[in-house]
Amino acid sequence: MRLIVFSIFLVLTGFLFGQNNDNDPPKRVYVFEIREEIAKPAWLSVQKGFREAKEMNADLILIHMNTYGGMVDMADSIRTTILNSTIPVWVFIDNNAASAGALISIACDSIYMRKGASIGAATVVTQDAEALPDKYQSYMRSMMRSTAEAKGRDPDIAQAMVDPDVYIPGISDSGKVLTLTTSEAIELNFCQGQAETIEEVFEINGITNYEIIKQELTAVDKIRRFLVSPIISGLLIMIIIGGLYFELQTPGVGFPLAAALVAALLYFAPLYIEGLATYWEIIAFIVGVILLAVEVFALPGFGIAGALGIIMVVASLAFSMVESDGFRVPQANLGQLGKALAIVVVSMFLGLVSSFYIAKKTLQSRFLGHLALQTEETTEDGYTAANLSLKAFVGMQANAATILRPSGKIEIDGNYYDATAETGYIEKGEIVVITKYETMQLFVRKLST
Repeated sequence: MRLIVFSIFLVLTGFLFGQNNDNDPPKRVYVFEIREEIAKPAWLSVQKGFREAKEMNADLILIHMNTYGGMVDMADSIRTTILNSTIPVWVFIDNNAASAGALISIACDSIYMRKGASIGAATVVTQDAEALPDKYQSYMRSMMRSTAEAKGRDPDIAQAMVDPDVYIPGISDSGKVLTLTTSEAIELNFCQGQAETIEEVFEINGITNYEIIKQELTAVDKIRRFLVSPIISGLLIMIIIGGLYFELQTPGVGFPLAAALVAALLYFAPLYIEGLATYWEIIAFIVGVILLAVEVFALPGFGIAGALGIIMVVASLAFSMVESDGFRVPQANLGQLGKALAIVVVSMFLGLVSSFYIAKKTLQSRFLGHLALQTEETTEDGYTAANLSLKAFVGMQANAATILRPSGKIEIDGNYYDATAETGYIEKGEIVVITKYETMQLFVRKLST
């Protein structure tokens, strides 16, 4: 009887600690790294990792982590992917798993840490390290608690990593956010063991027969990771806006428009591949640009077409950065949409400012100054910019040949002249009175009835 019990004990021990029989096929372990800020590039690596691990029927996924944190929405996406994984997920913390990194680590089935490593400090902060209002902290507390509960870890300890007001006797002092060392995490069952290398992680678990498959990023992967980063997205938006501005100011040049089109392609293509940008967002961007061109070249002044064009361009650029169902954005992604709108608006503003500056410098340069007329034609040389005969029209009546809003054309005795409405819009066909001639321009107002 004792022999039978002892044999069962050995079998269970081998099963629990992952011991392999030499005749069994090696465990396939898929390893990828998160050794950067938690942002879109890291999220792309995680998506690729879990997809490839599933395709190769991996027995285990191991994340090699060293991060100070990053974007909460990206961390939430990674956490959800780990929690829904049918393949066990372990994490090896190589020094740091702070903030968003702590949330991701807690979602894993097992945590292993190097000597001197730390996990915690998950308070949501701004880029200036200032704590955000409590509604943001409340969301993070909830995620930390629910994630810890899902993996059998103490939810109060997880919450203390976010909330400095949580007091846990002997563990967390009130007023200080909790961060655990390796030994503390092991003592509190937040960490399964200490290891200095990935190989030691397997030794701890008695796994001797294994095959490591490390994630390999292709050139295309690296380009996509580069293009989807917020900084590069902002720069591409600046090029799009700057190129369109230059082309609208100097139609026919071609190069600014080509630069804008290439930037738009580089902006939308990786987002479309990742399923963020959809057909309607790309179409909305194209229609918005067309409306702006129509407003500039076909319709005088600035009206509905121009305003609608700006709205469509801004909306398409911002919505393409977040997961959405048409114009409906999930509640969890509203914060991400706000950040996307901020990136678009700031980038557009910087793009316009940069365009003004570059245009001025370009036209004043020795090499490109010939694109602008530099010769001065002075009155001393007999030149005059004004058509003095137009002064004779002051006080006369005319017909509005186009809509004046405020600029347009008027018709006098079958001849057409540029004119500007003094106030409001004037519809085509209305009778106007020419009130003055200033700055080489006729000014008109509606004829009182």
